[in-house]
Amino acid sequence: MLFEDLSLSKSIQKAVFEEGYLNPTPIQEKSIPIVLAGRDLIGCAQTGTGKTAAFAIPIIHQLHRIVGSSKKAKQIRALVVTPTRELAVQIGQSFDTYSKYTNLVQLTIFGGVSQNPQVEALKNGVDILVSTPGRLLDLHKQGFLDLNHLHTLVLDEADQMLDMGFINDVKKIIKLTPKNRQTLLFSATMPLAIRELAEMFLQDPEKVEVSPVSSTAENVEQRIYFVDKTEKRNLLYHLIKNENLSNVLVFSRTKHGADNVVKALRKKDIPAEAIHGDKSQNARQRVLDAFKNKEVGVLVATDIAARGIDIEQLPYVINFDLPNIPETYVHRIGRTGRAGNGGIAISFCGKDEHPYWKDIQKLIKVDVKVISDHPYPWHAGSPEPGEKPKNSNRSGDAHKSRKSNASKRNKKRWY
Repeated sequence: MLFEDLSLSKSIQKAVFEEGYLNPTPIQEKSIPIVLAGRDLIGCAQTGTGKTAAFAIPIIHQLHRIVGSSKKAKQIRALVVTPTRELAVQIGQSFDTYSKYTNLVQLTIFGGVSQNPQVEALKNGVDILVSTPGRLLDLHKQGFLDLNHLHTLVLDEADQMLDMGFINDVKKIIKLTPKNRQTLLFSATMPLAIRELAEMFLQDPEKVEVSPVSSTAENVEQRIYFVDKTEKRNLLYHLIKNENLSNVLVFSRTKHGADNVVKALRKKDIPAEAIHGDKSQNARQRVLDAFKNKEVGVLVATDIAARGIDIEQLPYVINFDLPNIPETYVHRIGRTGRAGNGGIAISFCGKDEHPYWKDIQKLIKVDVKVISDHPYPWHAGSPEPGEKPKNSNRSGDAHKSRKSNASKRNKKRWY
């Protein structure tokens, strides 16, 4: 199928063609006709499948037909709610790109910056609003937002909004919108709370699912390193230096952990930056731009912040910390190997993370290459933390322990 087969306006087809889009992705091919028909939709698709265009393009088509060349004051007719500032900016840019040959006006709002420019833009009138939940409710409470003319509501990355504690805010937002609206819900996973939300607020929705969350991209080479927990930063530096890695996205479980990894790499003269929720919006955008422009070779991110990172040619993803949710592993490594490009996904597994790795293997059902030839290994067959070694001699174990501790004290660490 070609985009020109989707009965889209010539203005949109021109913009899409200029972006190099010829064939819609599976989520786009399935979703666009449903949205054009005015149906509610539940879309289950992971990052990198083209789902932003799957809802943005048909919304622009509908609004362009409704608004046309009208000179009347603009009103919010489409609202996209998304969990992070980076995602909001990315979605807003997509709307601007696809609607550039229409007279539609898009505005992106989020917290962490002054609300004054956003309020002024709202007063001038907008057709499409992209927002994070907190800033949306705040401006509505102040009387700067009118959602009574809304045609379409999009809840994007619904599972992430659930994880970030926004689910009650989302319910409040939904109740502020007209009951006869069209509602589109997109989520990478479908936990019970998201299914309940859909049943509560969507009317007889169509369901579209592509790229099942258990599947990993075929063109992504996966590797696993069983590494002593205290040696992960040493191993990271070892790989970056000896394999000459650049343009690397590293996942850390916590914000504090991400900052510590960056500090350790910088001490070894590796240009690195961290991106997470404690960074200001300007700082996050600056870091993202530097990484995209290859001014920074290593970007260390938490899962939430990484949802807004969209880079087609990203060669390396490293799981510095393994996620405790198997599906998150699939989302992470899906950042590489996009648009027909190859990619390498490397994971570090400490002894305490071995149960996480077992769960991941059950989900993906792929034989991941184990790299044992590195300086800081522990063996998957060795005892788990808290377990006693089998057939061990206590005095011998004590001697080994003292020897090991002495070795650790004498080992020079770079972090």
